[in-house]
Amino acid sequence: MFELTFLGTSASAPSIHRGLSAQVISYRDQRFLIDCGEGTQRQIMRSGIGFRRLNRILITHGHLDHILGLAGLVSTFARWEAIERLEIWGGISALSRIRDLLFGVVLRGAHPKIDISLIPVETGILIEENGLRVSAFPVQHRGPDCFGYLFEELPHRPFLPEKAHQLQVPVGPIRRQLVNGEKAALPDGRVISPDDVLGPLLKGTRLIHIGDCGQTGELIEICHGADAIVIESTYTEDEADLALKYGHLTARMAAEFGRQAEAGHLYLTHLSRRHRERDILEEAQAVFANVTVAKDFDQFQIRRAN
Repeated sequence: MFELTFLGTSASAPSIHRGLSAQVISYRDQRFLIDCGEGTQRQIMRSGIGFRRLNRILITHGHLDHILGLAGLVSTFARWEAIERLEIWGGISALSRIRDLLFGVVLRGAHPKIDISLIPVETGILIEENGLRVSAFPVQHRGPDCFGYLFEELPHRPFLPEKAHQLQVPVGPIRRQLVNGEKAALPDGRVISPDDVLGPLLKGTRLIHIGDCGQTGELIEICHGADAIVIESTYTEDEADLALKYGHLTARMAAEFGRQAEAGHLYLTHLSRRHRERDILEEAQAVFANVTVAKDFDQFQIRRAN
């Protein structure tokens, strides 16, 4: 299961009710900030999720409305020492701009105690640990090095506590040993196999964050069957010409993509200030029913569809 928190859902510039692009994806004790628009650190405080363990930031692309918040956030981290290490992942062009922002403006030769690493993103697996795999894939928007991110819970065999109870397997390290796929000896001398207390292999939850996007045809395969997809919806269909010109999507385009990808649910974000939320929702739901237009501070639990 993933927890998805929207911190900013506006396109290009903030509105009264919507901040600029930023979302947090949580899995167990791991947290990832996706993009960091202007004002993100204030949104983090308003949301109540706090700064702890927020040490990995994944940037979809280098446009200013997706990275300017890094200045304030890094400045705060450097003063408060809330974390020891900060990883900022992004395409080469995005990292070049971020390097200028952080080391040329914010820090300017200072040496904060926080260890800041700028890590180039390439297509493929970025992180695999603690039951989670994070991968990157290319996205077509304006400019080079635009990426979407796939969060996958690795397949696993669920622990069956009722079976363990029947076999008198004590709570503690022995059960943990069995969950890890190892045989375990009980105090009475019996040897228990993982097969005795683990269920059949289950596919994990898949959550995909695409961000700004102008074309979706090449994304259907990687996104097919995802339990949830976060994608932009900057325009309505009467402005399809602007969407094409600026490399964005209309609500209808995003919904058609969700339907073709057979997604479990579609979360629309990056809304223009010109449009009402209900207009975006009506246009999208006319094509694909399982749609939510996200608002700032919305929180969702993403689970594997049955």
